[in-house]
Amino acid sequence: MHPERAVRRLPGVRELTVAFAVLTGEVVVLALYLADSGGAYTDPLTLLYPFVWVNAALVGVWAADVPATEGRERAVAVAVAVGYLCVLAYFGGVLSPGYALVDGPSTPGWYVSANLPPGYGPAAVYEGALATLILVPYKLVGYATLAYLVYATVVDAAGAAISGVLGLLSCVSCSWPILAAVLSSLAGSGSAVAAAAYGQSLGLSTVVFVVTVALLSWRPSFG
Repeated sequence: MHPERAVRRLPGVRELTVAFAVLTGEVVVLALYLADSGGAYTDPLTLLYPFVWVNAALVGVWAADVPATEGRERAVAVAVAVGYLCVLAYFGGVLSPGYALVDGPSTPGWYVSANLPPGYGPAAVYEGALATLILVPYKLVGYATLAYLVYATVVDAAGAAISGVLGLLSCVSCSWPILAAVLSSLAGSGSAVAAAAYGQSLGLSTVVFVVTVALLSWRPSFG
Protein backbone atom coordinates (compact mmCIF):
# COMPACT_ATOMS: atom_id res chain seq x y z
CA MET A 1 0.00 0.00 0.00
CA HIS A 2 1.36 3.40 -0.95
CA PRO A 3 2.10 5.82 1.95
CA GLU A 4 -0.69 8.12 0.72
CA ARG A 5 -3.12 5.20 0.81
CA ALA A 6 -2.04 4.31 4.35
CA VAL A 7 -2.68 7.87 5.52
CA ARG A 8 -6.13 7.86 3.96
CA ARG A 9 -6.90 4.58 5.73
CA LEU A 10 -6.08 5.77 9.25
CA PRO A 11 -9.22 5.20 11.36
CA GLY A 12 -11.23 8.24 12.38
CA VAL A 13 -13.81 8.74 15.09
CA ARG A 14 -16.54 7.09 13.01
CA GLU A 15 -14.44 4.01 12.29
CA LEU A 16 -13.35 3.68 15.91
CA THR A 17 -16.96 3.99 17.06
CA VAL A 18 -18.06 1.25 14.68
CA ALA A 19 -15.16 -0.96 15.81
CA PHE A 20 -16.10 -0.44 19.46
CA ALA A 21 -19.74 -1.30 18.70
CA VAL A 22 -18.74 -4.48 16.83
CA LEU A 23 -16.41 -5.65 19.61
CA THR A 24 -19.04 -4.89 22.25
CA GLY A 25 -21.61 -6.88 20.31
CA GLU A 26 -19.23 -9.81 20.01
CA VAL A 27 -18.52 -9.77 23.75
CA VAL A 28 -22.26 -9.75 24.50
CA VAL A 29 -22.93 -12.65 22.09
CA LEU A 30 -20.09 -14.67 23.57
CA ALA A 31 -21.18 -13.93 27.14
CA LEU A 32 -24.75 -15.01 26.39
CA TYR A 33 -23.50 -18.23 24.83
CA LEU A 34 -21.26 -19.03 27.80
CA ALA A 35 -24.10 -18.34 30.21
CA ASP A 36 -26.40 -20.65 28.25
CA SER A 37 -23.87 -23.42 27.67
CA GLY A 38 -23.08 -23.93 31.34
CA GLY A 39 -19.33 -24.00 30.79
CA ALA A 40 -19.34 -26.75 28.17
CA TYR A 41 -16.46 -25.05 26.34
CA THR A 42 -13.51 -24.24 28.57
CA ASP A 43 -10.85 -23.43 25.96
CA PRO A 44 -11.02 -19.65 25.43
CA LEU A 45 -8.91 -19.73 22.26
CA THR A 46 -11.33 -22.14 20.60
CA LEU A 47 -14.15 -19.68 21.22
CA LEU A 48 -12.12 -16.66 20.08
CA TYR A 49 -10.77 -18.00 16.76
CA PRO A 50 -13.95 -17.30 14.74
CA PHE A 51 -14.05 -13.72 16.03
CA VAL A 52 -10.42 -13.24 15.00
CA TRP A 53 -11.32 -14.42 11.49
CA VAL A 54 -14.36 -12.16 11.23
CA ASN A 55 -12.62 -9.10 12.67
CA ALA A 56 -9.55 -9.57 10.47
CA ALA A 57 -11.85 -9.92 7.46
CA LEU A 58 -13.71 -6.70 8.31
CA VAL A 59 -10.49 -4.76 8.79
CA GLY A 60 -9.02 -6.21 5.59
CA VAL A 61 -12.01 -5.25 3.46
CA TRP A 62 -12.10 -1.79 5.02
CA ALA A 63 -8.38 -1.23 4.48
CA ALA A 64 -8.19 -2.61 0.95
CA ASP A 65 -7.90 -0.12 -1.87
CA VAL A 66 -9.66 -1.62 -4.89
CA PRO A 67 -8.72 0.13 -8.13
CA ALA A 68 -11.51 0.84 -10.60
CA THR A 69 -11.48 -1.39 -13.66
CA GLU A 70 -13.76 -2.65 -16.39
CA GLY A 71 -13.87 -4.90 -19.41
CA ARG A 72 -11.35 -7.67 -19.81
CA GLU A 73 -9.31 -6.80 -16.71
CA ARG A 74 -12.38 -7.04 -14.49
CA ALA A 75 -13.46 -10.33 -16.09
CA VAL A 76 -10.00 -11.84 -15.54
CA ALA A 77 -9.89 -10.64 -11.94
CA VAL A 78 -13.37 -12.03 -11.23
CA ALA A 79 -12.46 -15.38 -12.80
CA VAL A 80 -9.27 -15.61 -10.73
CA ALA A 81 -11.11 -14.67 -7.52
CA VAL A 82 -13.91 -17.21 -8.13
CA GLY A 83 -11.39 -19.94 -8.90
CA TYR A 84 -9.42 -19.02 -5.79
CA LEU A 85 -12.60 -19.19 -3.70
CA CYS A 86 -13.45 -22.63 -5.09
CA VAL A 87 -9.97 -23.93 -4.25
CA LEU A 88 -10.20 -22.57 -0.71
CA ALA A 89 -13.70 -24.00 -0.31
CA TYR A 90 -12.56 -27.44 -1.45
CA PHE A 91 -9.40 -27.65 0.65
CA GLY A 92 -11.12 -25.93 3.57
CA GLY A 93 -13.88 -28.51 3.78
CA VAL A 94 -16.67 -26.20 2.65
CA LEU A 95 -17.15 -27.96 -0.69
CA SER A 96 -16.83 -31.70 -1.24
CA PRO A 97 -18.17 -34.35 -3.66
CA GLY A 98 -21.82 -35.34 -3.33
CA TYR A 99 -23.24 -38.71 -2.40
CA ALA A 100 -23.52 -39.82 -6.03
CA LEU A 101 -19.74 -39.50 -6.35
CA VAL A 102 -18.76 -41.13 -3.07
CA ASP A 103 -21.53 -43.74 -2.62
CA GLY A 104 -22.90 -41.95 0.42
CA PRO A 105 -26.51 -41.44 1.63
CA SER A 106 -29.03 -40.97 -1.18
CA THR A 107 -31.31 -38.37 0.39
CA PRO A 108 -30.50 -34.79 -0.63
CA GLY A 109 -31.42 -31.87 1.57
CA TRP A 110 -30.40 -29.17 4.02
CA TYR A 111 -29.47 -29.73 7.64
CA VAL A 112 -28.88 -27.01 10.21
CA SER A 113 -26.82 -27.32 13.39
CA ALA A 114 -27.58 -24.46 15.77
CA ASN A 115 -26.03 -25.78 19.00
CA LEU A 116 -22.53 -24.56 18.19
CA PRO A 117 -20.42 -21.72 19.60
CA PRO A 118 -20.78 -18.30 17.92
CA GLY A 119 -18.92 -18.20 14.64
CA TYR A 120 -18.93 -21.97 14.26
CA GLY A 121 -22.70 -21.95 14.07
CA PRO A 122 -25.40 -21.90 13.15
CA ALA A 123 -23.86 -24.14 10.50
CA ALA A 124 -25.79 -25.40 7.50
CA VAL A 125 -25.04 -28.59 5.56
CA TYR A 126 -26.38 -29.42 2.13
CA GLU A 127 -26.02 -32.96 0.84
CA GLY A 128 -26.58 -33.24 -2.90
CA ALA A 129 -25.89 -35.73 -5.64
CA LEU A 130 -22.93 -33.82 -7.05
CA ALA A 131 -21.75 -31.68 -4.15
CA THR A 132 -21.86 -31.36 -0.40
CA LEU A 133 -21.68 -27.93 1.22
CA ILE A 134 -20.73 -27.33 4.85
CA LEU A 135 -21.42 -23.67 5.56
CA VAL A 136 -19.60 -22.55 8.69
CA PRO A 137 -20.03 -18.78 9.30
CA TYR A 138 -16.43 -17.83 10.08
CA LYS A 139 -15.10 -19.79 7.09
CA LEU A 140 -17.63 -18.24 4.74
CA VAL A 141 -16.67 -14.75 5.86
CA GLY A 142 -12.96 -15.54 5.77
CA TYR A 143 -12.84 -17.22 2.37
CA ALA A 144 -15.12 -14.64 0.77
CA THR A 145 -12.82 -11.92 2.10
CA LEU A 146 -9.74 -13.64 0.69
CA ALA A 147 -11.44 -13.94 -2.70
CA TYR A 148 -12.37 -10.25 -2.64
CA LEU A 149 -8.81 -9.26 -1.72
CA VAL A 150 -7.41 -11.52 -4.43
CA TYR A 151 -9.70 -9.75 -6.90
CA ALA A 152 -8.30 -6.40 -5.74
CA THR A 153 -4.76 -7.74 -5.99
CA VAL A 154 -5.23 -9.04 -9.53
CA VAL A 155 -6.72 -5.73 -10.60
CA ASP A 156 -3.88 -3.83 -8.95
CA ALA A 157 -0.92 -5.82 -10.20
CA ALA A 158 -1.98 -9.18 -11.65
CA GLY A 159 0.10 -11.23 -9.24
CA ALA A 160 1.07 -11.79 -5.64
CA ALA A 161 2.59 -15.25 -5.35
CA ILE A 162 3.32 -15.17 -1.62
CA SER A 163 -0.21 -14.01 -0.75
CA GLY A 164 -1.77 -16.65 -2.98
CA VAL A 165 0.25 -19.43 -1.41
CA LEU A 166 -0.54 -18.23 2.10
CA GLY A 167 -4.22 -18.00 1.22
CA LEU A 168 -4.27 -21.62 0.13
CA LEU A 169 -2.48 -22.60 3.33
CA SER A 170 -5.20 -20.92 5.41
CA CYS A 171 -6.67 -24.41 5.37
CA VAL A 172 -3.91 -25.70 7.62
CA SER A 173 -6.25 -28.40 8.91
CA CYS A 174 -5.75 -30.00 5.48
CA SER A 175 -2.26 -28.93 4.47
CA TRP A 176 -0.42 -29.11 7.80
CA PRO A 177 -1.00 -32.84 8.38
CA ILE A 178 0.44 -33.49 4.91
CA LEU A 179 3.49 -31.43 5.77
CA ALA A 180 3.69 -33.22 9.10
CA ALA A 181 3.67 -36.60 7.32
CA VAL A 182 6.61 -35.49 5.18
CA LEU A 183 8.49 -34.22 8.22
CA SER A 184 7.74 -37.37 10.16
CA SER A 185 9.12 -39.53 7.37
CA LEU A 186 12.34 -37.57 7.65
CA ALA A 187 12.47 -37.34 11.42
CA GLY A 188 11.04 -40.77 12.24
CA SER A 189 8.47 -39.50 14.73
CA GLY A 190 5.24 -39.79 12.79
CA SER A 191 2.59 -40.12 15.49
CA ALA A 192 3.89 -37.29 17.67
CA VAL A 193 4.29 -34.86 14.77
CA ALA A 194 0.89 -35.71 13.30
CA ALA A 195 -0.82 -35.34 16.67
CA ALA A 196 0.79 -31.94 17.20
CA ALA A 197 -0.21 -30.85 13.71
CA TYR A 198 -3.87 -31.79 14.12
CA GLY A 199 -4.02 -30.29 17.61
CA GLN A 200 -2.74 -26.89 16.45
CA SER A 201 -4.42 -26.77 13.03
CA LEU A 202 -7.07 -24.18 13.87
CA GLY A 203 -4.63 -21.90 15.64
CA LEU A 204 -2.14 -22.13 12.78
CA SER A 205 -4.82 -21.54 10.17
CA THR A 206 -5.95 -18.46 12.08
CA VAL A 207 -2.42 -17.04 12.12
CA VAL A 208 -1.97 -17.73 8.41
CA PHE A 209 -5.37 -16.22 7.61
CA VAL A 210 -4.57 -12.98 9.44
CA VAL A 211 -1.17 -12.73 7.74
CA THR A 212 -2.77 -13.37 4.34
CA VAL A 213 -5.41 -10.69 4.85
CA ALA A 214 -2.70 -8.24 5.90
CA LEU A 215 -0.57 -9.00 2.82
CA LEU A 216 -3.45 -8.83 0.38
CA SER A 217 -4.75 -5.59 1.90
CA TRP A 218 -1.35 -3.90 2.15
CA ARG A 219 0.15 -5.34 -1.07
CA PRO A 220 3.64 -4.08 -0.16
CA SER A 221 5.20 -4.94 -3.51
CA PHE A 222 2.88 -2.73 -5.52
CA GLY A 223 2.98 1.04 -5.98
